[in-house]
Amino acid sequence: MKKFFVLLSIVIGSVLFVSSCSTVPLTGRSQLSIIPASTMLSMSFQQYGDFLKENKVSADAKNFETVKIVGGRIKTAVEQYMSQNKMSDRLKGYKWDFNLVQSDEVNAWCMPGGKVVVYSGILPITKDEAGLAVVMGHEIAHAIAEHGNERMSQGLLQQLGGMALDEALSKEPAATKELWLTVYGVGTTVGLVLPYSRLHESEADRLGLIFMAMAGYDPNTAVGFWQRMAELNNGQAPPEFLSTHPSDETRIKDIKAAMPEALKYFKKP
Repeated sequence: MKKFFVLLSIVIGSVLFVSSCSTVPLTGRSQLSIIPASTMLSMSFQQYGDFLKENKVSADAKNFETVKIVGGRIKTAVEQYMSQNKMSDRLKGYKWDFNLVQSDEVNAWCMPGGKVVVYSGILPITKDEAGLAVVMGHEIAHAIAEHGNERMSQGLLQQLGGMALDEALSKEPAATKELWLTVYGVGTTVGLVLPYSRLHESEADRLGLIFMAMAGYDPNTAVGFWQRMAELNNGQAPPEFLSTHPSDETRIKDIKAAMPEALKYFKKP
Protein backbone atom coordinates (compact mmCIF):
# COMPACT_ATOMS: atom_id res chain seq x y z
CA MET A 1 0.00 0.00 0.00
CA LYS A 2 2.83 2.39 0.89
CA LYS A 3 4.47 1.73 -2.47
CA PHE A 4 1.16 2.49 -4.16
CA PHE A 5 0.92 5.93 -2.56
CA VAL A 6 4.56 6.67 -3.40
CA LEU A 7 3.90 5.72 -7.00
CA LEU A 8 0.71 7.77 -7.04
CA SER A 9 2.60 10.80 -5.74
CA ILE A 10 5.20 10.42 -8.47
CA VAL A 11 2.52 10.16 -11.13
CA ILE A 12 0.66 13.23 -9.84
CA GLY A 13 3.91 15.18 -9.60
CA SER A 14 4.84 14.20 -13.14
CA VAL A 15 1.44 15.27 -14.47
CA LEU A 16 1.75 18.62 -12.65
CA PHE A 17 5.21 19.14 -14.07
CA VAL A 18 4.21 18.31 -17.65
CA SER A 19 1.07 20.45 -17.48
CA SER A 20 3.11 23.36 -16.09
CA CYS A 21 5.83 23.38 -18.73
CA SER A 22 6.60 25.92 -21.41
CA THR A 23 9.42 25.98 -23.93
CA VAL A 24 12.33 28.37 -24.37
CA PRO A 25 12.41 30.25 -27.70
CA LEU A 26 15.25 29.13 -29.99
CA THR A 27 16.38 26.16 -27.90
CA GLY A 28 12.97 24.52 -27.41
CA ARG A 29 13.98 23.39 -23.92
CA SER A 30 11.08 22.49 -21.63
CA GLN A 31 10.94 24.58 -18.46
CA LEU A 32 8.86 24.64 -15.29
CA SER A 33 6.32 27.45 -15.40
CA ILE A 34 3.57 27.34 -12.75
CA ILE A 35 2.89 31.09 -12.56
CA PRO A 36 0.40 32.65 -15.03
CA ALA A 37 1.95 35.28 -17.28
CA SER A 38 -0.65 37.82 -16.16
CA THR A 39 0.43 37.35 -12.54
CA MET A 40 4.10 37.74 -13.45
CA LEU A 41 3.35 40.95 -15.37
CA SER A 42 1.28 42.41 -12.54
CA MET A 43 4.00 41.82 -9.97
CA SER A 44 6.67 43.03 -12.38
CA PHE A 45 4.97 46.36 -12.96
CA GLN A 46 4.50 46.84 -9.21
CA GLN A 47 8.09 45.96 -8.31
CA TYR A 48 9.44 48.08 -11.17
CA GLY A 49 7.43 51.08 -9.98
CA ASP A 50 8.64 50.56 -6.41
CA PHE A 51 12.24 50.34 -7.60
CA LEU A 52 12.04 53.63 -9.49
CA LYS A 53 10.59 55.36 -6.43
CA GLU A 54 13.45 54.12 -4.28
CA ASN A 55 16.36 54.67 -6.68
CA LYS A 56 17.75 57.72 -8.41
CA VAL A 57 17.13 57.94 -12.14
CA SER A 58 20.20 59.28 -13.94
CA ALA A 59 20.25 62.94 -14.94
CA ASP A 60 22.78 62.20 -17.69
CA ALA A 61 20.61 63.06 -20.69
CA LYS A 62 23.08 61.79 -23.30
CA ASN A 63 23.55 58.33 -21.77
CA PHE A 64 19.85 58.09 -20.92
CA GLU A 65 19.00 58.75 -24.56
CA THR A 66 21.49 56.08 -25.65
CA VAL A 67 19.81 53.53 -23.37
CA LYS A 68 16.43 54.39 -24.88
CA ILE A 69 17.75 54.20 -28.45
CA VAL A 70 19.41 50.82 -27.96
CA GLY A 71 16.41 49.51 -26.04
CA GLY A 72 14.02 50.64 -28.75
CA ARG A 73 16.02 48.94 -31.49
CA ILE A 74 16.24 45.68 -29.56
CA LYS A 75 12.52 45.87 -28.76
CA THR A 76 11.78 46.07 -32.49
CA ALA A 77 14.11 43.15 -33.14
CA VAL A 78 12.47 41.04 -30.44
CA GLU A 79 9.01 41.72 -31.83
CA GLN A 80 10.22 40.81 -35.30
CA TYR A 81 11.88 37.61 -34.09
CA MET A 82 8.82 36.51 -32.14
CA SER A 83 6.54 37.26 -35.09
CA GLN A 84 8.73 35.28 -37.49
CA ASN A 85 8.63 32.32 -35.10
CA LYS A 86 4.87 32.60 -34.47
CA MET A 87 5.35 33.47 -30.79
CA SER A 88 4.03 37.03 -30.71
CA ASP A 89 1.40 35.96 -28.17
CA ARG A 90 4.21 35.64 -25.61
CA LEU A 91 4.64 39.41 -25.76
CA LYS A 92 1.00 40.05 -24.87
CA GLY A 93 0.75 42.56 -22.04
CA TYR A 94 4.31 43.88 -22.52
CA LYS A 95 4.73 47.57 -21.66
CA TRP A 96 8.31 48.27 -22.63
CA ASP A 97 10.28 50.83 -20.67
CA PHE A 98 14.00 51.58 -20.54
CA ASN A 99 15.64 53.39 -17.63
CA LEU A 100 19.12 54.42 -16.56
CA VAL A 101 19.69 54.68 -12.82
CA GLN A 102 22.58 56.44 -11.13
CA SER A 103 24.66 53.77 -9.39
CA ASP A 104 28.25 52.57 -9.33
CA GLU A 105 27.03 48.97 -9.51
CA VAL A 106 27.94 47.00 -12.62
CA ASN A 107 24.44 45.78 -13.22
CA ALA A 108 21.44 45.60 -15.54
CA TRP A 109 18.21 43.62 -15.57
CA CYS A 110 14.91 43.11 -17.33
CA MET A 111 11.69 42.16 -15.58
CA PRO A 112 8.72 40.52 -17.34
CA GLY A 113 6.83 42.91 -19.57
CA GLY A 114 9.95 44.62 -20.89
CA LYS A 115 10.87 46.66 -17.82
CA VAL A 116 14.60 47.28 -18.34
CA VAL A 117 17.04 49.05 -16.03
CA VAL A 118 20.68 49.78 -16.79
CA TYR A 119 22.97 50.97 -13.97
CA SER A 120 25.36 53.79 -14.88
CA GLY A 121 28.23 51.79 -13.38
CA ILE A 122 28.20 49.39 -16.32
CA LEU A 123 28.58 52.09 -18.99
CA PRO A 124 32.39 52.38 -18.74
CA ILE A 125 32.51 48.68 -19.64
CA THR A 126 29.95 48.77 -22.45
CA LYS A 127 31.76 51.82 -23.92
CA ASP A 128 29.35 52.43 -26.82
CA GLU A 129 25.94 51.57 -28.28
CA ALA A 130 27.05 48.14 -29.51
CA GLY A 131 28.48 47.23 -26.10
CA LEU A 132 25.28 48.38 -24.45
CA ALA A 133 23.33 46.25 -26.93
CA VAL A 134 25.23 43.20 -25.67
CA VAL A 135 24.02 43.86 -22.13
CA MET A 136 20.46 44.86 -22.98
CA GLY A 137 20.04 42.07 -25.52
CA HIS A 138 21.23 39.57 -22.92
CA GLU A 139 18.95 40.85 -20.17
CA ILE A 140 15.91 41.10 -22.46
CA ALA A 141 16.64 37.56 -23.63
CA HIS A 142 16.27 36.35 -20.03
CA ALA A 143 12.77 37.86 -19.99
CA ILE A 144 11.79 36.51 -23.42
CA ALA A 145 13.01 33.04 -22.41
CA GLU A 146 10.93 33.41 -19.23
CA HIS A 147 13.86 32.45 -17.05
CA GLY A 148 12.43 34.58 -14.25
CA ASN A 149 9.16 32.64 -14.25
CA GLU A 150 11.15 29.42 -14.18
CA ARG A 151 13.26 30.57 -11.22
CA MET A 152 10.23 31.92 -9.37
CA SER A 153 8.40 28.63 -9.97
CA GLN A 154 11.37 26.70 -8.61
CA GLY A 155 11.63 29.05 -5.65
CA LEU A 156 7.95 28.75 -4.76
CA LEU A 157 8.24 24.97 -4.81
CA GLN A 158 11.50 24.81 -2.88
CA GLN A 159 11.30 27.73 -0.45
CA LEU A 160 7.59 28.38 0.05
CA GLY A 161 6.17 24.89 -0.14
CA GLY A 162 4.66 25.18 -3.58
CA MET A 163 2.39 28.14 -2.78
CA ALA A 164 0.75 30.00 -5.62
CA LEU A 165 2.35 33.41 -6.11
CA ASP A 166 -0.71 35.36 -4.97
CA GLU A 167 -0.98 33.17 -1.86
CA ALA A 168 2.73 33.60 -1.15
CA LEU A 169 2.35 37.37 -1.47
CA SER A 170 -0.41 37.43 1.14
CA LYS A 171 1.10 34.91 3.57
CA GLU A 172 4.83 35.46 3.06
CA PRO A 173 5.17 38.93 1.48
CA ALA A 174 8.73 39.61 2.66
CA ALA A 175 10.03 36.21 1.54
CA THR A 176 8.23 36.50 -1.79
CA LYS A 177 9.62 39.96 -2.51
CA GLU A 178 13.10 38.78 -1.54
CA LEU A 179 12.75 35.83 -3.92
CA TRP A 180 11.61 38.13 -6.72
CA LEU A 181 14.46 40.61 -6.24
CA THR A 182 16.98 37.78 -6.10
CA VAL A 183 15.63 36.17 -9.25
CA TYR A 184 15.90 39.42 -11.22
CA GLY A 185 19.17 40.64 -9.73
CA VAL A 186 17.68 43.89 -8.46
CA GLY A 187 20.10 45.72 -6.20
CA THR A 188 22.91 43.17 -6.37
CA THR A 189 26.43 44.14 -7.38
CA VAL A 190 26.68 41.17 -9.73
CA GLY A 191 23.09 41.08 -10.92
CA LEU A 192 24.18 40.69 -14.52
CA VAL A 193 25.27 37.11 -13.97
CA LEU A 194 24.40 35.90 -10.46
CA PRO A 195 20.63 35.29 -10.47
CA TYR A 196 20.54 32.73 -13.27
CA SER A 197 21.98 29.27 -13.74
CA ARG A 198 24.71 28.46 -16.22
CA LEU A 199 22.09 27.04 -18.57
CA HIS A 200 20.00 30.22 -18.37
CA GLU A 201 23.05 32.38 -18.96
CA SER A 202 24.06 30.38 -22.02
CA GLU A 203 20.54 30.61 -23.45
CA ALA A 204 20.42 34.37 -22.82
CA ASP A 205 23.84 34.84 -24.42
CA ARG A 206 22.79 32.97 -27.57
CA LEU A 207 19.38 34.62 -27.88
CA GLY A 208 20.79 38.03 -26.95
CA LEU A 209 23.33 37.79 -29.80
CA ILE A 210 20.48 37.24 -32.24
CA PHE A 211 18.46 40.14 -30.86
CA MET A 212 21.38 42.59 -31.06
CA ALA A 213 22.24 41.37 -34.56
CA MET A 214 18.66 41.88 -35.75
CA ALA A 215 18.79 45.34 -34.18
CA GLY A 216 21.75 46.22 -36.39
CA TYR A 217 24.57 45.80 -33.87
CA ASP A 218 27.56 43.62 -34.71
CA PRO A 219 27.34 40.57 -32.39
CA ASN A 220 31.15 40.24 -32.49
CA THR A 221 31.10 43.14 -30.02
CA ALA A 222 30.00 40.65 -27.34
CA VAL A 223 33.44 39.04 -27.25
CA GLY A 224 35.15 42.30 -26.34
CA PHE A 225 32.53 43.16 -23.75
CA TRP A 226 32.87 39.85 -21.89
CA GLN A 227 36.65 40.10 -22.09
CA ARG A 228 36.40 43.46 -20.34
CA MET A 229 34.09 41.89 -17.77
CA ALA A 230 36.71 39.19 -17.22
CA GLU A 231 39.34 41.87 -16.61
CA LEU A 232 36.99 43.51 -14.12
CA ASN A 233 36.77 40.20 -12.24
CA ASN A 234 40.58 40.33 -12.08
CA GLY A 235 40.86 36.59 -11.71
CA GLN A 236 38.81 36.59 -8.52
CA ALA A 237 35.79 34.71 -9.88
CA PRO A 238 35.19 31.35 -8.20
CA PRO A 239 35.95 28.10 -10.04
CA GLU A 240 33.21 27.31 -12.54
CA PHE A 241 31.97 24.25 -10.66
CA LEU A 242 31.30 26.49 -7.63
CA SER A 243 29.61 29.21 -9.67
CA THR A 244 26.05 29.75 -10.81
CA HIS A 245 27.26 31.13 -14.12
CA PRO A 246 29.77 30.10 -16.79
CA SER A 247 33.42 30.96 -16.26
CA ASP A 248 34.59 33.91 -18.33
CA GLU A 249 36.66 31.58 -20.52
CA THR A 250 33.73 29.21 -21.12
CA ARG A 251 31.30 32.04 -21.81
CA ILE A 252 33.57 33.67 -24.39
CA LYS A 253 34.24 30.31 -26.04
CA ASP A 254 30.50 29.58 -26.26
CA ILE A 255 29.76 33.06 -27.62
CA LYS A 256 32.36 32.59 -30.35
CA ALA A 257 30.78 29.22 -31.20
CA ALA A 258 27.34 30.86 -31.47
CA MET A 259 28.63 33.73 -33.61
CA PRO A 260 28.03 32.18 -37.08
CA GLU A 261 24.37 31.69 -36.20
CA ALA A 262 24.00 35.25 -34.90
CA LEU A 263 25.76 36.77 -37.92
CA LYS A 264 23.06 35.30 -40.19
CA TYR A 265 20.69 37.83 -38.59
CA PHE A 266 23.08 40.79 -38.79
CA LYS A 267 22.33 43.60 -41.20
CA LYS A 268 23.94 47.00 -40.83
CA PRO A 269 21.29 49.73 -40.48
